[in-house]
Amino acid sequence: MIWAEARDGTIGKDGSIPWRVPEDQVMFRELTMGATVVMGRATWDSLPARFRPLTGRRNVVLTRDPSWTAPGAEVVHEIAEVDVSARQVWVIGGAAIYTAFLPVATHIVRTRVDLDVSGDVRAPSLGDDWRVDRDTGWMTSSSGLRYVTQELVRARKAVTPGGAKID
Repeated sequence: MIWAEARDGTIGKDGSIPWRVPEDQVMFRELTMGATVVMGRATWDSLPARFRPLTGRRNVVLTRDPSWTAPGAEVVHEIAEVDVSARQVWVIGGAAIYTAFLPVATHIVRTRVDLDVSGDVRAPSLGDDWRVDRDTGWMTSSSGLRYVTQELVRARKAVTPGGAKID
């Protein structure tokens, strides 16, 4: 899973990300390139049309709407339909999708932006079974915002929706 959040855990406001950290956008592109990206329909809709689908990636969109389609999107209606056995799968949002995949996640890349913002979408709360494995230390973006990127790993094994434990 991968996301950027403000101090209070905000990840979105009015269908967009309420800050700009170009260095984080570059990292997102580098990490997800060639991988499967899983997102909810609202996240898909929030991407500028010229970036849909995200090029160089398998775009899987999870939606409850059985009639929804979009060019370049592989549409699924249940989490169980997502093939998580692929070499690299990145869950890229939104909040409900993060929460749904959190029980099976083993790795999170989280960028924290040193910013107070009033948003309407928040990152999921992480339990004490997550630990920071790597931390870039605070850096200053070309946009002037301070940010830190952390890689988190699950300290215990995750469990699939069927109850099987995975690393």
